[in-house]
Amino acid sequence: MRLERMLRLVAGALILFSLFSAYFFSYNWLFLTLGIGFSLFQSGFTNWCPMMSILKTLGIKERGEK
Repeated sequence: MRLERMLRLVAGALILFSLFSAYFFSYNWLFLTLGIGFSLFQSGFTNWCPMMSILKTLGIKERGEK
């Protein structure tokens, strides 16, 4: 699986997890959603995303890499 696709899957899963956790446990889980949203927002300006660095370290390759 390629890096961009994995990034979208991780972000979506974490957002869904935090929303379900906020509904069933505590509204404080919405801070996780806020953090993910802020990270996605800042990556649009800086072209750097912390999760992409983590995924690259884990061995996920970018499109075109072998």
